[in-house]
Formats: sequence, structure tokens, C-alpha cells
Amino acid sequence: MQPLTIALGNYGLTRPLKDGTVKPRLPLDYVAVEPITAAMRRMVRGLDFDISEMAFTTYLCAKALGKPITAIPVFLTRNFHHWAAFVHAESGIKSPKDLEGRRVGVNRGYTVTTGLWVRGILQHEYGVDLRGITWLATDEEHVAEYKAPANVEYLRGKNAAELLLSRQCDAAIGDVRTDSPVVRPLIPDARAAGFAYFRKTGVYPINHGVVVKSALLAANPSLAADLFAAFKAAKEIYLRELHEGSARTPADDQARRLTEVVSGDPFPFGIKDNRKAIDTIVDFAVEQQVIPRRLSIEELFAPGTLELA
Repeated sequence: MQPLTIALGNYGLTRPLKDGTVKPRLPLDYVAVEPITAAMRRMVRGLDFDISEMAFTTYLCAKALGKPITAIPVFLTRNFHHWAAFVHAESGIKSPKDLEGRRVGVNRGYTVTTGLWVRGILQHEYGVDLRGITWLATDEEHVAEYKAPANVEYLRGKNAAELLLSRQCDAAIGDVRTDSPVVRPLIPDARAAGFAYFRKTGVYPINHGVVVKSALLAANPSLAADLFAAFKAAKEIYLRELHEGSARTPADDQARRLTEVVSGDPFPFGIKDNRKAIDTIVDFAVEQQVIPRRLSIEELFAPGTLELA
């Protein structure tokens, strides 16, 4: 069989696949794309790969608009997002509720997954009315057909940090990279706040998943389960390295800390162990007008993977 093209980021979870330690039943041709977010845009716009890593909110948006891709319940990256909200020190913003009536920058598009999680947390944990905020997106959306709500403006050409430093906005969400002392976190001790959110809600936020061309899944009914098994085998190798201490990058240290917080596997796969996170991100996407209706588990994930763990 012709190798299937696949675009994945470089993580501890994916290394055993990409270096050939784990060999799936079907041959895979790994395509290098940097940054991996560029592969996501190429996948939803042109179906450039057979299999691709995909930010989950991008996937929800694409699926709602009829893109012929389907996910398997493999989640490659996840995070607690309380850290990803910043304010200008001279803005007068003291608490999340003070964001109401303000202009808030969004790193990249409105449908970026980190932005969705931050907005949902602000709404549900801090009582922020998201409708009273003007969101300033700094890039076009991955899914070109998406139409943002009326309180979203697009200011392309500058990143969120630049908007914040130039006072074109009072706050920003996402990966706002700046060492300026006038930019500070909105939520104090954000790491502890994120862990407290997990203990309160049981929601362990998902970021990036894996999608496959729907036509390939239809033509090869065992493909989804085969891919799931390959990713699971790669994960088991990585978890063993974490336990033995042979994985030593900063990302590995973060994974070990997450193991302590979630009391077990820091990268759970499957529907059952991720149901709260999946339901929550879908709810947030509906509330924030990223998708027009709630998509079911059966719509989102490939047949034959719903019971896999």
C-alpha cells in the first residue's frame, strides 16, 4: 500500500512513531511542517495530508462546516490555560470582570483553542460576560469559511503582544510573548488556579488531536483503530521514559508535574477518560459561536474508536 502522509509535531508522545520505534500496520510518510499549526491550516483548506495533528477547536470549526475529516480520540497536547491571559499594567484591570467593555487581543485567530479555553474559563469561573468584550484577532482563521461573531475584529500584521504594548488593547489572551514589565498575568498564581479548576470540575483541557481524511476511513474501516493502537504504543514508550527519568527536556518535566496533578496518565486517550473535556470544549465552542450547534461524539470521532482506551 502507498504510505499515508502524516503531519505531526515533535513531542515525546510522537517520537517513537517518527523514529520508527513503533511501526503501524500501515506505512506512514512523515511530512515535516514547521510550525505544526501551518499543517493544520493546510489540512482544513486543502486536505494536504492523509493524517494530521489538529487543534481541537479548529477541528470543531472545520467539522461543523462540512470538511471531510474525522478525528480519532488521540490527544497529543493539553494544558491548563489560566496562564494565558495578560493585561497592561496601566489598564486599570484588576480582576477578570474588569475585562467587560474592553478591547482584548487574541493571539492569532478567534478560533484558536487556547483562546477558546481562556474565554470559557473567564465566563464560567469568573462570571465574565464575553459578549461585552471586543476581541481583536491578529490573524485569519484556519478555516477560511468561518464567520466570526460581530464583536470580533481582525487586526492583522501585529501580534497580540504588540497590540497590548501599543495600547491598542487593554488585555490579551494566548501565547503573548513579551518581557516587558508593563505586561502582567490577569490571574495570579495561574498554575495553581488551573490545577484547582481541574480538582473542582474534573476537566483536563485538550488542545491538539489527530484527524484523518474521512474518505480513507470509509475505504479502510480498520485504519482508525490501527492508528489508535500505534499512538498508544508510542505513548507507552514515552511514559516509561518519564517514569525511568530518561526523558529530561522541560516538556518532560512538565509532563511529570501533570502526572502528579491528574494522578495518573498525563496524556489519556479515548473517549471515556476525556469525556468531560470533550463535552466542555464543545459547549464552549457553541457558546462562543465557533460552531452553530453541539456536535455529538459519534459525529466527531471515527467509528471503531468510541470504545477504545
